[in-house]
Amino acid sequence: MSALAFLRQPLVKQGISFALALGIWFAPVPEGLTVQAWHVFAIFASAIFSVIVNAFPLLTASTLAVAAAVLTRTVEPAKAFSGFANASVLLVVVAFLVANAVVQSGLGRRISYLVVSVFGRSTLGLGYSIFVTDALMAPAFPSNTARGGVLFPIVLSLAQSGGKPEQEPERRLGGYLMFCGMASLSASSALWLTATSSNALGISLAAQHGMEIGFGSWLVASSVPALTAIFLLPLMIYRWFPPGVTATPNAPAAAREALRAMGPLSRDERIVAVVFAVMVTGWVMAGAWNINLTAVAFAGLGTLLATRVLTLEHMEVQGGTLVTFLWLAVLFALSGQLNELGFMGYVGGQLTSFLGGMDWRLVYVVLLVLYVLMHYMFVSQSTHILALFAVFLDVAVRAGVPVELMAFGLLFASSYFSTITPQGGSQNVIFVGSRYLTQGELYRLGILTTGFCLLVFLVVGTPWLLFVAR
Repeated sequence: MSALAFLRQPLVKQGISFALALGIWFAPVPEGLTVQAWHVFAIFASAIFSVIVNAFPLLTASTLAVAAAVLTRTVEPAKAFSGFANASVLLVVVAFLVANAVVQSGLGRRISYLVVSVFGRSTLGLGYSIFVTDALMAPAFPSNTARGGVLFPIVLSLAQSGGKPEQEPERRLGGYLMFCGMASLSASSALWLTATSSNALGISLAAQHGMEIGFGSWLVASSVPALTAIFLLPLMIYRWFPPGVTATPNAPAAAREALRAMGPLSRDERIVAVVFAVMVTGWVMAGAWNINLTAVAFAGLGTLLATRVLTLEHMEVQGGTLVTFLWLAVLFALSGQLNELGFMGYVGGQLTSFLGGMDWRLVYVVLLVLYVLMHYMFVSQSTHILALFAVFLDVAVRAGVPVELMAFGLLFASSYFSTITPQGGSQNVIFVGSRYLTQGELYRLGILTTGFCLLVFLVVGTPWLLFVAR
C-alpha cells in the first residue's frame, strides 16, 4: 500500500484528527491567551479538520466536539448548548420544514415547471435563472437565511425533476443546482446593502472610522465586482462540478405540457402560496414592523400544520432536519466561545505586529485573504464581523491602506466567504440538507467558489473601488 493510500484510510484520518486535537491542547499556550481559549481552539480546529479530510461526518465531529468541550470542563454546559436556543438556528430548521410544504403540496413542482418552461433548454440556463431570481429578490430581504427559505423549494423541485439524491449520475444535476443556490445567496448579499443583516452591522463598525455608507453608495461600490461574480459563477460551478445532463432542448415544451396536466391550483397549493406570501411579507417588513423573523417562520409552520398541509407524518420523515439542527447549534455555540474568550482578538493583535512595515498594498491583500480564510473558524457571518471586522480595519488603516478600500473589501468578503464551508452561513444549511452534495464536494466547491470571488473582488473590485472613492 502506498503512503498516499494509507493516509486515505478512515482510521488513519480519524487518528490524525485526534492527534491534532491533542497536539494543540498540550502545546504551550501563547502569551496573551487563556488556557480555556486555547483548548476551545484545539477542539474546534480539530473538528473542522476532521470534516475537511472526511474523517468524520459533520454531525459526528460536532457531537464529539461539544462532548469534549463539556466533559473536559473547557466550556460550561449552558454555553456549549446555547446554540439550541439561538433564533438564527431555529429559523433555519423551521424554514427547512416550511420549504418541505412547498414540495409536498405540489406548488414547488408547478413553480419549477414555470422556470423550466422559460430557462430549461440547458442546465446552465437553470443555473443562471437561480442567480437572477435571487439577485432580484435580495434587496427586499434583510435576512439571507429567510431568502434561502424562499429560494430552496424552487431549487429542490428543479433538482428532483432530474433525479433523487440516491441516484447516480442524476444526483449531479441536483448538486449543481443546489450549489448555485448557495453561491447566489453569497454573491447577491454582497451586491445589495439590504440583502443581509450582517451588512448593516459592518457599516456601523466602519462608521467608527468616519465612513458613511448608504444604499446608493454601497450599490455603486459593489455593482461592478458583484455583478461580474454573478455573471461568471454559474459557468464556473458548471465547470468545477459538471452536472452530467447539459442540454435539455425538449424540456420547455414538456414543462408546459406538465403545467396543463396539473390543472388549476389545488387546495394545498393555494394555502401554501398564501402562507408563503404572508411569511415573505413578514420577513421583508420585519425591520419596519419590529417583528421577529423566527416568530414569522413559526407562525407559518403552525398554520401549515393546522390546515394539515403538513402533518406530523411528513415531519417525522425529515431526519435531515434534526441532523442539521444538531450540528449547526453545536458549532454555532463553540464558534461563539472562540470570540467570547478572546481568541479572535488575540489573532488581530498578532496581525498588527506581523504586518508592521509592509507596503499598504500588500497589507490590503494579505488582510483580505486572511479574513476570508479565517471563516473556516466561524458558523455565523455576523459573529465573524463582530470578532474581526473592526480589528482588521484598524490594522489596515494603521498600515496606510485607504479606509474606503479596506472597509468595502471586508464588507463584501463578509458575504461571499459564506460558501467556504457548509456551515459558513446559516442560509447554506437548507441546501446542504438536501443531500445532493457530499461533504467532500461541498468543501471543494466552497474553497473554489470563495477563492474565485476573492480573485474577482481583488482584480476587478479593487481598481473600481479606487476609482469611485476618488
